[in-house]
Amino acid sequence: MNIFIKNYKLLYYLLIIGMILFSKTNAQSKAGTTIGQFLKIGPSAKVSSLASAGASLSGEASMAFYNAGSLGRLDKMEFQFSHVQWLANIDYNYAILAIPVQGIGNLSLHLTSLNSGEMVVRTVNNPEGTGERFSVTNTSIGLGYSLMLTDRVSVGFQLNYLTESIWNSSYSNMALSMGVQYQVAENSLQIGASVANFGPRAGYSGRDLYIDYDFDPDKYGDNDGLPAELRTEEYALPTIFRVGMSYPFIFTDEYAIMVSVDAVHPNDNVESVNTGIDLKLTNYINIRGGYRGLFLEDSEGGLVFGAGLNAELMDYGFIFDYAWSDYGRLDKVHRFTISIEF
Repeated sequence: MNIFIKNYKLLYYLLIIGMILFSKTNAQSKAGTTIGQFLKIGPSAKVSSLASAGASLSGEASMAFYNAGSLGRLDKMEFQFSHVQWLANIDYNYAILAIPVQGIGNLSLHLTSLNSGEMVVRTVNNPEGTGERFSVTNTSIGLGYSLMLTDRVSVGFQLNYLTESIWNSSYSNMALSMGVQYQVAENSLQIGASVANFGPRAGYSGRDLYIDYDFDPDKYGDNDGLPAELRTEEYALPTIFRVGMSYPFIFTDEYAIMVSVDAVHPNDNVESVNTGIDLKLTNYINIRGGYRGLFLEDSEGGLVFGAGLNAELMDYGFIFDYAWSDYGRLDKVHRFTISIEF
C-alpha cells in the first residue's frame, strides 16, 4: 500500500504543477495569443489516429511528444520519421532517435521542421503582389531523457531549441517538456500526466521591422528619415497540460482492444477531451479511430482514422502507420510514420 501511494505522488506533483501553470486561465478561449503554433502539431500517425490521446501511451519513440516520460519504457533503439501534409499544403516533418543506455536510462534526439512553401508578398497598394516571394519556416531540435524509477513508474523531460522565421523576421526560444506515467499492473490501466512547451515569452525581430521615422511630419527642415525599428509584442509559448489513461482489453495474443482518453488544458484555448480506440487484429495489423476536441466549442472536425502495419526482417522491426484527420472546412490532414526498431 505504501508503494502504491508513493508512486502516485509523482502524478500528484505533476498535476499540482499543471494547476499552478494555468491557475490564471479561465474558461474563456485565448486562441491566437501564443507564439510557435507548430509546437502543437502532433507528429505520430499512430497517436493522431487515436485522436492524440497519448498522455498515457508508450511503445514508440515519438510518443515522447505527448508525454516525455513514455520514453523510459522503450527497451529497443528506435528511429522514426513522420511526414504530415498539414493544412494549406504546408509540409511538416519530424524525426526522432531513441537510444536505451543500460544503467542510465533512455536518451533521444529529435528534429522538427515546418515549411509553408513560397507565398506572394502582397501589400495594400499591390494586392496582386509586389513581385517578391516569402516563406515561413519553423525548426525545433531537442534532447530528451527518461528512465524507469520503478517497474511501474517512468519519468522524463525534453529540452527544445526552436526558431521561427517569416521572410526576414524571426525569433528563437527554449522550451521544456516533462511527464510521468504509472502502470497499475502489467497489461492493465496506465495513467499519465505531462506538461509540454513550458518556456519564456518571445517576440519577432529582424530587418523587416526596420523603418525610416519622421518624428514630426508637420515640421520641415528636420531629419525626416531617422533609422528606427518597430518593436513587436512578446507572446507565450503554447503550453499544454495533459492527463490521461488507457486500458488494454486482451482477448488472445493476436486480438486486443486498447482504449485511450486524454483531458487537455492548453493556455490558449479552453479544455477538451480526446479519445481513441486501437483494434489489434493480428500481430501485423492494427485499425484505429477516435474523436478529438470533445466539448470544444467552434471546433473544426474531430473524427480521426488510421491503420498500422508491422513486420520483422533480419531482427529489425519495421512499422508503418497512417492517420487521416478531419478539420472540417479547413480540409483533411494526412500523416505517415515509418519506424525502425533495432
